[in-house]
Amino acid sequence: MDAAFDLLGRSANARQFIAMTTVGDWTLLIEPNGCLGVSEEKALPASAGTRWVSHFVDINGLDSFLWAEDTAKRLMFEPGLPDHRCGTTPDELLDAMHHSGFQFWDETSDTAESLATEAAFALAEHLTGVRVTPELLRDTTFVCGSTEIG
Repeated sequence: MDAAFDLLGRSANARQFIAMTTVGDWTLLIEPNGCLGVSEEKALPASAGTRWVSHFVDINGLDSFLWAEDTAKRLMFEPGLPDHRCGTTPDELLDAMHHSGFQFWDETSDTAESLATEAAFALAEHLTGVRVTPELLRDTTFVCGSTEIG
């Protein structure tokens, strides 16, 4: 494979669309078709001096949740598999995770995976105080741009 192209056949210096807005004390960043926000390589340095909470899910159901603070990965896991957590404080939010709706091995049901995205948004709200709603997304003005991903 040519080093100038990634696995999707994009140029190594392809650009990723992003949209940002301020909600309270937080910046809400949306990547409609990307995963920079949960990439440890990008997100951990961006958390320097602040906190970073992100959730990613793709069309195939691959998902990731990241909570970082001052470049430290506090918690990272796949919302569909909350039993497999890593980070410097992987168990600090267990009560909040249960309250948010994550289902662990001993309580898994047929709906566990379908509820994982809702639970991830609820956990992000717990950490940030920001509730992402259809109205927020529809009625908010976003600053849009792109960033190089190569």
